[in-house]
Amino acid sequence: ERLGMPEARIVLAQAAAYVACAPKSNSAIMAVDKALELVRSDKTPPVPAHLQDSHYKGSAKLGRGIGYKYAHDYPDHYVDQQYLPDPYVGMRFYQPDDQGYEKEINAYLKKIRQQEEN
Repeated sequence: ERLGMPEARIVLAQAAAYVACAPKSNSAIMAVDKALELVRSDKTPPVPAHLQDSHYKGSAKLGRGIGYKYAHDYPDHYVDQQYLPDPYVGMRFYQPDDQGYEKEINAYLKKIRQQEEN
């Protein structure tokens, strides 16, 4: 439940060594910066209607939530559907590196892109 000194120095040293030796990447922050730059430089277009909240009376009349596909109902918990506003379709913000766990993320992204093409 609680850990204090002097015992805490052991787990703190292990955590510091792990982080120091782990593969480093700036891919996530680069993606966030790219998205923020876009949002700040442009009038933000509307979210696609099928992603908009449909949990209120009258939402269907506005086209909200119609045609939404729940990713967890599909293989690999991925479904090909538009998530970005129309002007941003096709843009990629996150570009995983080839180090550490990002190798696996890269392989997964390649797999789902191939599924989209078929």
